[in-house]
Amino acid sequence: MNTHTPYEAVTALRAHPDLPGGSDERFAGYGVMGIPFASGHYLALREMLASSLGAPYRTIWHRDPQGRWTIHTTTDPAASCPRYFGAGADVRRVPAIDISWTDGSQVEVALGDELRWRLELASSPATRILTAMGAAMPMRALTSASVLTVMGPMAGAVLGSGRMRLCGRTPNGPLFRATPLQVWRVASAEATHRGQNLGAPAPLDVQTALGDFWLPQRGLFFVGQASFTPPPARAGDVVADDAEVA
Repeated sequence: MNTHTPYEAVTALRAHPDLPGGSDERFAGYGVMGIPFASGHYLALREMLASSLGAPYRTIWHRDPQGRWTIHTTTDPAASCPRYFGAGADVRRVPAIDISWTDGSQVEVALGDELRWRLELASSPATRILTAMGAAMPMRALTSASVLTVMGPMAGAVLGSGRMRLCGRTPNGPLFRATPLQVWRVASAEATHRGQNLGAPAPLDVQTALGDFWLPQRGLFFVGQASFTPPPARAGDVVADDAEVA
């Protein structure tokens, strides 16, 4: 059962940012899985505190009302979120993304003068159930594609966040497995983008996705892990390789 505040959970992870086992590309971190606004804008946040590809990093994902995504990253795009989701978004490398906790459940995020974002987080019966499941299940099960295939739609229904998949294909091709170990809901949020107030949190008219990764229709905050693997070789790839050898 989750008895920690989000800040305490992030602080504990920051003290011991251990990567999950395996030989694939792996990350451990936290962030806002996503939150839609009444204006049609959409925001997501990642801070990966451990990465099998290199240094920790932060990213902000922004979708404008026309459906155009931009991923802002503090490190090499080839070693962060754009490596997997960049085919569906513009990519910008930025010098810094500021994250400040004002108490155990309130956090402020800033991207220079471009974005100011404030969130208040809270637990609910649904988030407590999912967090308890994350604590009770062995990690081998939580990273199993067959288990995640079942858990994704179930979590989406329990949280009321629309379609949700915890494994599938990214826009760039690699397969993802997302394992949220602790979850909170976004109780309130406000943001300005280039001086424009984005309005109140509200579901988009049509839920949005990047590849098989569906962005939630209500704000969710997570602490967890993710891994990525190359897609299986296609039959055409094998033929091409054989032809080249011949």
